[in-house]
Amino acid sequence: MSSEVHVSHSRPDGTPHDPHVPVLLDAHEVTVRFGGLTAVDGVSAQFRAGELVGIIGPNGAGKTTFFNAISGVQMPTSGRLVASGRNLTGRKPHRFAAHGVARTFQTPRTFAEMRVRDNIAFGLKFAGRRPRKYVFWGDEDGVPWALRTPDSILKLIGLDQLADLPAAAITPSQQRLLEIGMALATRPKLLLLDEVAAGLTEGEIEDMARLIRRMRDELDLTVIWIEHAVTILLKHVERVIVLHQGRKIADGPPADVVRDREVIEAYLGDEMADDTAGVTP
Repeated sequence: MSSEVHVSHSRPDGTPHDPHVPVLLDAHEVTVRFGGLTAVDGVSAQFRAGELVGIIGPNGAGKTTFFNAISGVQMPTSGRLVASGRNLTGRKPHRFAAHGVARTFQTPRTFAEMRVRDNIAFGLKFAGRRPRKYVFWGDEDGVPWALRTPDSILKLIGLDQLADLPAAAITPSQQRLLEIGMALATRPKLLLLDEVAAGLTEGEIEDMARLIRRMRDELDLTVIWIEHAVTILLKHVERVIVLHQGRKIADGPPADVVRDREVIEAYLGDEMADDTAGVTP
């Protein structure tokens, strides 16, 4: 039996969320099976506009498979996925992208021989939302300035000085940033980040966390972030979901989740629970 923590409906400052804030993605009883293995077991979660949500859990908990399901990469065995009010269950990734869902992968998927700038430009073309600068059309309404051109996106993620290099020539940590930029180029409403801090130094992880928070704040994004760097993640997110053996065992504010006994036994352990007990986003 799950000891699921109650989800807070308050902002970090304690004021209540507007009850009219739209649900951008509604995953209902999502299950993914591979033969006799159940990788995701009846997971339900709603993600509202403006949220910054972390997903944690041990290896094999089903985190990436859940991401694959809610982005169209993996068809659920059962359950329902609704993005911005549209039922996208069983649809392909490009349909999720068209409804504002973008994601990164554990291993960055960039075009190695293409210039860094051209990788971003591809994202703009893939989304079918190229900048409009024609006299009779004007600039794109409703698009943040930071997402209007490849160069503005590169400046946002800190790669503007590397724009003319081939993607293969930049470091692995810079390739992670480049993939985030490619995802941003599709102009998402909901950004799914899968272990973007893997392989980074502690300082780089902290920088990445600040960038994620900045993207949420400045670009009006909803961000869902899977990460094994739990201590840093819990400092920055406002809500955390814990998966274990394919099930959701907790969903709530970090300060409450880290004290949940089932979470401690399944993943955090008493020592890590003590280290993270004072987290506040």
